[in-house]
Amino acid sequence: QVQLVESGGGLVQAGGSLRLSCAASGTVFRLNTMGWYRQAPGKQRELVAVVISSGSTNYADSVKGRFTISRDNAKNTVYLQMNSLKPEDTAVYYCAGDRSVTANPNDYWGQGTQVTVSS
Repeated sequence: QVQLVESGGGLVQAGGSLRLSCAASGTVFRLNTMGWYRQAPGKQRELVAVVISSGSTNYADSVKGRFTISRDNAKNTVYLQMNSLKPEDTAVYYCAGDRSVTANPNDYWGQGTQVTVSS
C-alpha cells in the first residue's frame, strides 16, 4: 500500500519561507508525477505545482516565481519550497502522486499539512 507522508508545514509571517516535503513509501514503482495541492477554508482544492520524473514542472499562476517544486526520484520524494509567503497562501497542503504522467496527479494522497501565513 502506497503512503505519502508530508512534513514541513507550520506558522510563518508574511514574507517568510517554508519547505514542505513528501515521501512515498510502500511502493516498488516510480510515481511519475508528483505534486502539491492546497485547500483553504471554504474554497475548492487547487493544484499548486507538479513535477514529472523528467524534472519538468508546472505551477499555478498564483505561486509562479515564489514556489519551487523539486523531486528526488531515487527516494520518491517531492519538495515544495515556498518563499515570499502571503496570507492568501494559508491552506492545508496535500501531496499527491500518480503512476502516469499527468497534469493532475491523483492516484495517491497524503494526509495534508497546515500552512498558516500571518499578516
